[in-house]
Amino acid sequence: MAEFQPLVFSGVQPTGNLHLGNYLGAIRKFVALQAEHDCIYCVVDLHAITAQLVHDDMRSQTRSIAAAFIASGIDPKEHIVFNQSAVPQHAELAWIFNCVARIGWMERMTQFKDKAGGKNAEQVSLGLLAYPSLMAADILVYRATHVPVGDDQKQHLELARDIAQKFNIDFMEHIRREGSGVDIMVGDEPVHAYFPMVEPLIGGPAPRVMSLRDGTKKMSKSDASDLSRINLLDDADTVSKKVRKAKTDPDALPSETDGLKGRPEAENLVGIYAALSDKTKEDVLREFGGQQFSVFKPALVELAVHVLSPISEEMRRLLDDTTHLDAILRDGGERARARAEKTMDQVRDIVGFLR
Repeated sequence: MAEFQPLVFSGVQPTGNLHLGNYLGAIRKFVALQAEHDCIYCVVDLHAITAQLVHDDMRSQTRSIAAAFIASGIDPKEHIVFNQSAVPQHAELAWIFNCVARIGWMERMTQFKDKAGGKNAEQVSLGLLAYPSLMAADILVYRATHVPVGDDQKQHLELARDIAQKFNIDFMEHIRREGSGVDIMVGDEPVHAYFPMVEPLIGGPAPRVMSLRDGTKKMSKSDASDLSRINLLDDADTVSKKVRKAKTDPDALPSETDGLKGRPEAENLVGIYAALSDKTKEDVLREFGGQQFSVFKPALVELAVHVLSPISEEMRRLLDDTTHLDAILRDGGERARARAEKTMDQVRDIVGFLR
């Protein structure tokens, strides 16, 4: 039985400064995946306008995300780094998927319900309802087989699978006639499919990085306090200041992870140290258990600066030379368009558009 060629796709929105949570939860995984996979990484600028239409800093934010990808270790020559709007086939496939997907599917998306609940329904854009089909198109226009995801994106990936499956079933005979599909099993049923059933990539326990000011809330670009997060462009002095000012409690660190229960700030800082050092929380507590935060925080500062300073310095270097950065994105866009057009050339025939 033929198989889809393994391919990894993922994207990051150009809204707000990237922070430590984005790096540990996503970008560092992207870097690791490229060692064994064909990868396409995208700055999803079309998604950025679903909730907020006007962005005065869209271009600079797009460059910043691309710079973070490259500075963190993604190789734009071996893989593809580009911005979504440079490849119009994303939007073309998204329209077809809008006609495949059902409104009820979209209305059940948790993020839509959160943002459009009650009186807000009159204020949100149609794009906010439909953007999960664009997300599906982002993945499937390259017939990607795997997507690294966090907990908050699993529902959207399941929707992408639903859209792919409905397209494959609705157009099964057309796909077979065009000779462009692959025989796969969907449950117990054989299906001649054009689009793969994309799978999530969950590499180990994903560090859940919380706010430095409130250990019960995720670290966020939108938090009003800049002290709540470590931005990837922060210099060493700023990183040091933020870690030293991070909220803690008066007790010493425990020697075992059970002792972190009910201590969200302590658990967050231990988790950050563990993630940055590629250790477990148990390893960290074996080293620092019984110590006060006055000992632990300087060690965390030293580690964070050691890991993040080379990234922030390279990001600044790339952002100071936008001609070079734009050339990387332009090259990535051209290579992505070539792949996407190969898919759309076949999809247009499958759907039956006159050529």
